[in-house]
Amino acid sequence: MWETSARLLRLLSLFQARREWSGAELAERLGVSTRTVRRDVDRLRELGYPVRASRGSAGYRLGAGASLPPLLLDDEEAVSTAIALRTAAGGTGVAGIEEASLRALTKIEQVLPSRLRRRVDALRRATLRVGPPGPEVSADTLLVIADACRGAERLRFSYPGAGGDASVRSVEPHRLVHFDRRWYLVAWDTDRADWRTFRVDRLTPRPPAGPRFAPRPEPEGDVVAYLSRRLSQRVWPCQATVALHAPAAEAAERVWPGMGAIEAVDEGSCLLHLGADSVWNLQWMISSVDLDFTLVDGPPGLAAALRAHAERCLRALPPADPAGGG
Repeated sequence: MWETSARLLRLLSLFQARREWSGAELAERLGVSTRTVRRDVDRLRELGYPVRASRGSAGYRLGAGASLPPLLLDDEEAVSTAIALRTAAGGTGVAGIEEASLRALTKIEQVLPSRLRRRVDALRRATLRVGPPGPEVSADTLLVIADACRGAERLRFSYPGAGGDASVRSVEPHRLVHFDRRWYLVAWDTDRADWRTFRVDRLTPRPPAGPRFAPRPEPEGDVVAYLSRRLSQRVWPCQATVALHAPAAEAAERVWPGMGAIEAVDEGSCLLHLGADSVWNLQWMISSVDLDFTLVDGPPGLAAALRAHAERCLRALPPADPAGGG
């Protein structure tokens, strides 16, 4: 009896690891005959697991049932799931997800072995969350947008303009991006015939979805780089571009998300487009990259601010040693 129960658990684990198995493959993995596999499949069905037989073949797959069957997780998967739920319970900007995550986490922690429960609890006690949460968005709104992206269907929604008055926008949705504590939709605006970004917390879907469309290539070949550039150039009153004398890959490691957008020029140089709320912050951000650069474009006063910063640094140094010691 114990051997049969262990085999059923192993069979269920195989179904959860891959969408479909042939009877021969399952028999080989379990070390039994195909006849035994059929009997074990029948037992799983009696326990409420919707195991489907593929038409025209001897294959099996675990279908979606009316209720979720128990999941089989190894130690690493169980700990990872608990950590992910704990993180989600702390706030993700999605309305209602914290409560649902806490409910799921409670269920998982109740069945965790004590050794794993101690590890998850140790992480909880040792971790602090710093910084305010981002604006909250509706999970239903995210799902509506995600469905439109997946089905390549036009999306209509109300969106406030600069003056606060809402207008109805019609777009071809491309990708949802969670960036710097906010959710953004990157989409092709059919009325403006150009790519646009939209704050998800500000839009209200207007169902039903529109006609299907042929997906376009990503804007600028990289949707994250495009969003970074749009945010750095559109939001801030002071904007600048500097040529960095280093490859784009090296520069990207020194630029934090939201600071600016990297644009490759050649193998040894790139452009950094960035924005800030003041010239002083621009000069600080440029200096913090710690790479040789040339100022290409910027607001009045930026060149003077960079020069003053360089002179201040020189004045802070002790006199040079004539013998070459410093």
